[in-house]
Amino acid sequence: MPNRPPAMFIADSLGLDFLNSIATPVDTPVDWIDDGAGLIDWLGQAKLVPSDELDAMRARALPGELDKVADQARALREWFRGFVRKHAGRPLTAKALQELGPLNSLLERDEAFRQIVSRHGESSDGLALQKIRRWRSPESLLLPVGEAMAKFVCEEDFSGVKACEGHNCTMLFADHTRRRARRWCIMAVCGNRAKQAAHRNRLKSRQ
Repeated sequence: MPNRPPAMFIADSLGLDFLNSIATPVDTPVDWIDDGAGLIDWLGQAKLVPSDELDAMRARALPGELDKVADQARALREWFRGFVRKHAGRPLTAKALQELGPLNSLLERDEAFRQIVSRHGESSDGLALQKIRRWRSPESLLLPVGEAMAKFVCEEDFSGVKACEGHNCTMLFADHTRRRARRWCIMAVCGNRAKQAAHRNRLKSRQ
């Protein structure tokens, strides 16, 4: 398994964080879902699938089965990247629905249901309504990803969806700042790089 750095969740939206599962956090591009093991690891870090379900899926998957699902995840990611980049910067309208067939096709495969459960670990003893999902096959690992993407499409203001202004950075994020002034994926990385580059340019201009 490749030695990947921890996945990055900087977009203020899991739907966009999925797009950022391939990025260049320093100088070398990293694809966190370039194989089945990477997909399992990313889903765990994103907390989209319970860890016990991921362990069970890893244990019972046939050789190469998870890699095929990772292939599907990457294809889904790049399709969604095209959709987001096309509509970023302005409000999303109902006309976009005709472009969302691949996502709706994924969502209709879901086998989720609600069940009454006891409240464990909470201060008050009682009951709660909890969403349960049947993880019947490796392909079901894509369902919570699709749900995160759908929530992003339906709940996010696309006017605030931006690409990081950092040089060679491919990160996308939802700008939730009051004045929509966010420019960088991570200020400590791309923002500081831009400041240092601007400082060097000023020094050169004075010479």
